[in-house]
Amino acid sequence: MLADIDRKILRILYNYSSGRHRLPTMEELTIKTGKAAKDITRSLIRLEDQLYIIWDNKPFVESIRILQSREQHGERGQSVTAGHNNTDYWTEY
Repeated sequence: MLADIDRKILRILYNYSSGRHRLPTMEELTIKTGKAAKDITRSLIRLEDQLYIIWDNKPFVESIRILQSREQHGERGQSVTAGHNNTDYWTEY
C-alpha cells in the first residue's frame, strides 16, 4: 500500500504526462504537494522501489517513466490499474 504522499506524487506524474504531455519539474512537484524536495525525492525512490516508475537519471524528475499509473490493492483482490473501465471506481469503492 502506498503512503499518501507517494500516491499523490504518482497521480501528479500521471496527470502531467497525460494532460500536458510532459512530466513536472521538481519545483512544480514542491508546489503541488507542499513538500520539500528531499521528501519528494524519497517518495520517488519508494515509487521506483515498488516498480511504479523508472527513474534512471536521478537529478532530473523529467526523466521518469511511469510503469503503473495507479496503486494496486493485492489484499482485497482488487486492482485499480489502467485498462479497467471507469465504472469500477463507482461500483467498487
